[in-house]
Amino acid sequence: MKITGFDYHQLPGADGVTLNVAVGGTGTPVVLLHGFPQTHLMWRHVAAKLAAEHTVICPDLRGYGDSDKPLDGYAKRTMGEDIVAVAHALGHDTFALAGHDRGALVAFRTALDHPEVVTHLLILDVLPTLDMWDVMHGTTAAVGFHLYLMAQPPGLAETLIAGASDTFFGHFLDIWTKDPTAIPADVRTAYLEASRAAIPSIVADYRASATIDVQHDTEDLKAGNKLQMPVTVIQQDWGSALGFDAAALWSAWAPDLTHQLTTAGHFIAEESPDEVVTAITHLLTR
Repeated sequence: MKITGFDYHQLPGADGVTLNVAVGGTGTPVVLLHGFPQTHLMWRHVAAKLAAEHTVICPDLRGYGDSDKPLDGYAKRTMGEDIVAVAHALGHDTFALAGHDRGALVAFRTALDHPEVVTHLLILDVLPTLDMWDVMHGTTAAVGFHLYLMAQPPGLAETLIAGASDTFFGHFLDIWTKDPTAIPADVRTAYLEASRAAIPSIVADYRASATIDVQHDTEDLKAGNKLQMPVTVIQQDWGSALGFDAAALWSAWAPDLTHQLTTAGHFIAEESPDEVVTAITHLLTR
């Protein structure tokens, strides 16, 4: 499936990887990074609205969708370099960046590593990797069972997921949405097919978040590195459920922060696209 009215390109990433990228609209560039278990298609509503005033760039992250799926190279630092390379290939030296879920972790790292490139940052429904692991404890951590499964050494998670991939990936599409109609049957099928074809790379992406990504976040924390651009975070009220102050955690990384809670489910861009478009529009005025 494709975003209606968008052109599609195969563009070079950071280290020989080729990314599938949808591009539409004209104006200042906004890059949108998808989450799990999805593809760039999750932005179809938001992208169409933003394209009225912006050049909208929607890649499939490496390891997902129709982008290349190398066996390794899933540090968010490397995945962020993919995004900078793609934007450069399209003629953009700077851009606003929005990310959801896994894409938000890539966006976070890209903004930390390339403050001269990322002008504005929107994060949807995650915490930074280091904080995510810190708040997972006790029986409440069961909600993040997949994080621990895919953190295991290569082989176990890949084999288990391959044995019932549609059940595994479909589980998250079901329990993480408050409005099932937001992901219609054809889109759900597209997500399941794409995820089924990318099990090793999806697991590698998650495994990186238990290894190299923690190292990179820890190094930045010790160095006092912070996000230098205006940042907006929209997320569900996981803090009340798991016992943490999400706004405070984000403020430690983002001095210029707008933090807001949503009543939508995890798939905010599909369940509440106008909310996301409004947030991006306001963000770009800061």
